[in-house]
Amino acid sequence: MGSSTANTGQPARHRTHRVRNCSEMRSPSQSGPRRIFLLSPASVAGTRARLVLRESAGSEMARRLRKGGVPLGEVFSFMSGLYFRGKLAYARAFADAPADLEGAFVITASGGLVPPDTRITLERLREISSGNLDPADARYRVPLDRDARVLAEVAGLNCEIALLGSIATPKYVEPLLHVFGERLVFPAEFVGRGDMSRGGLMLRCVQSGIPLTYISVLKAERHGRKPPKLEPLARKAL
Repeated sequence: MGSSTANTGQPARHRTHRVRNCSEMRSPSQSGPRRIFLLSPASVAGTRARLVLRESAGSEMARRLRKGGVPLGEVFSFMSGLYFRGKLAYARAFADAPADLEGAFVITASGGLVPPDTRITLERLREISSGNLDPADARYRVPLDRDARVLAEVAGLNCEIALLGSIATPKYVEPLLHVFGERLVFPAEFVGRGDMSRGGLMLRCVQSGIPLTYISVLKAERHGRKPPKLEPLARKAL
């Protein structure tokens, strides 16, 4: 899944290293399923994305991508702002992956599931962002199905796969449900919220140390009434 080295972009089907996170502190008395997060990607059509992807882009991020590469999570945080930054911070804070597995993966348009700390070049970024997030598009579906099946096998039945992304459309839900079934969960608090509200909510959870409530995508109501507006986010979280 994703990249096994910084620059090769080859599937890491036998990956034996993962970034340390709070799952290392899990005590023997803790029960319940493990949890790995899947993060929806940043849009490559926005203004900030053009500051990176345009051939003549002169931003610091663009220069770093052309020179030696940048971690995918950092690039998408730059492109997306609050929403992706919230997802990434939340996944790093609350992931509880089985041993030797990453705690989070980014869903990409044509590169399958990629760990957010994978260093990518500008060429690789364009390559994995070139497809459409459409379950009928083979460029998107084939690598996503491949990596999801590998993850389902190596994570085991006692590991939930939590989607940090939209469940209102089939672009993520359809292919992921096909592989993970009832193991695919999402935060119940996402229902009715827009992207910015979700991003702010997740950053608040990181501040408080209190995770969201996970429910099965298969059985959940995917649309709901808009929840009350969040209180202003503390500046240190921004």
